[in-house]
Amino acid sequence: MDVLDGDYIHAENEWDELSWLWQRTEAPKGCRVELVDGIVTVTPLARVSHQFLVAHVHRRLCAAVPTWGVHQWCPVAVPSRLGIYLPDITVVPEEELHAAEERCLPAAAAALVVEIASRATARIDRTVKAHAYASAGIPLYLLLDSLAPDGPVCTLHGSPEKGTYRELSRAPFGEPIALPAPFGLVIDTAEFPEA
Repeated sequence: MDVLDGDYIHAENEWDELSWLWQRTEAPKGCRVELVDGIVTVTPLARVSHQFLVAHVHRRLCAAVPTWGVHQWCPVAVPSRLGIYLPDITVVPEEELHAAEERCLPAAAAALVVEIASRATARIDRTVKAHAYASAGIPLYLLLDSLAPDGPVCTLHGSPEKGTYRELSRAPFGEPIALPAPFGLVIDTAEFPEA
């Protein structure tokens, strides 16, 4: 890498340059900085209902896999898609965490990622992130989408192949959704707020 004017670098490849830029992007406190299709994006602070969903699902996952890492907003890298994402929840076997790089977790190390759609992220969560997580081989992707066109819904994606997930199950808010082994968990969505 070559430093230009002390503020910017010229790397030998696009990924190194973009990840360097992502690491140095400052945003207001509480905002998320992600790299989406090679573009640094800043997402505003989520609503209280969003935080409620994160906390509810986080507690349930911690109980289901107590020896694994269940992390909120852990940077997940997908270099093939020029992406560094901060899923609302990332579940990682503990041994994978110890092997990870300092700044980002290789996406393939994750067993499950959970995204909660917001007005700022719904399109990206439904499309870009679904393809990126599938491309990386993350076995399960749970999308909680209170803004879905047909009403609030939880969608569990799995069986990634060639950058695409298969929909494993779908449940409107108010109905339970089951996560397969190793989680063996049913999440009761009856307590989820709708907006």
